[in-house]
Formats: sequence, structure tokens, C-alpha cells
Amino acid sequence: MSDRLCTVLLYSDDPQVRDRMRLAVGPRPAPGLRIEFVEASDYAECIRLVDDYEIDLLVLDGEASPGGGIGIARQIKDDRDDAPPTCVVIARAADRWLAAYAEVDATLVHPLDPVTTGTTVAELLRAHAPA
Repeated sequence: MSDRLCTVLLYSDDPQVRDRMRLAVGPRPAPGLRIEFVEASDYAECIRLVDDYEIDLLVLDGEASPGGGIGIARQIKDDRDDAPPTCVVIARAADRWLAAYAEVDATLVHPLDPVTTGTTVAELLRAHAPA
């Protein structure tokens, strides 16, 4: 049985945050899954990548500026019937209510724990696997 290759879009205006996200997810978050990363540093680039590529999961920085990950998640969910699952990384656990309003599928809290991050990513990718 071969590994399923999944494309994960990392969004943050801060390259260091994208690096931390990539390291926390890792190239193999679970057996049977391999990750290919694409990155966006601003709102327009994020939307373009979602429109142009088969993205399996969005990992969005809720603290990015000027376009935060929660707002982008909501926009994509509103605009697309086939929106990929979304995970927003937030700075405060209390912001989960905002993420719920944006209809995100999962939240993670800065600083990212690699075990929790890998488990969350694997669960989202498996739950939304193509039939």
C-alpha cells in the first residue's frame, strides 16, 4: 500500500510562522500520509492557490496581518461549495469561538505542539479523503 500524497497550504504573512507550521506538521504526520506544502504570504496569493490547485488542507495563521486566517477561512467557506478543510492556528484558546463562527474544521494554539499538530492534520486529511 502506498502513501497518499496530500497538498497542504500554509498561510501566514510571517515566514518564520510558516516554517514553524511546516515543522510541526512534518512530511509524514501519520502512517500512510505524505505531505507536499505550498505557501502563501498574503490574502490574494492564498485565494489564488486555492483556486488553481487541488488543496487537501488549509493551515491558516489566525494572527496574520492584514488578512487573518479566520477571515480567510470564512471567505473560502462562503465562496466555495468544495472548500478544503481548514485548520486555524490561534494565539489564544479563547478565540475558538471566532474560529467556530468561521466554520473552521479545527484549531491549534501557538506555540504549535508537533504531536497535537500532526494528529490534527492526519485526522482532517483522513476525514476529508476523496472517495
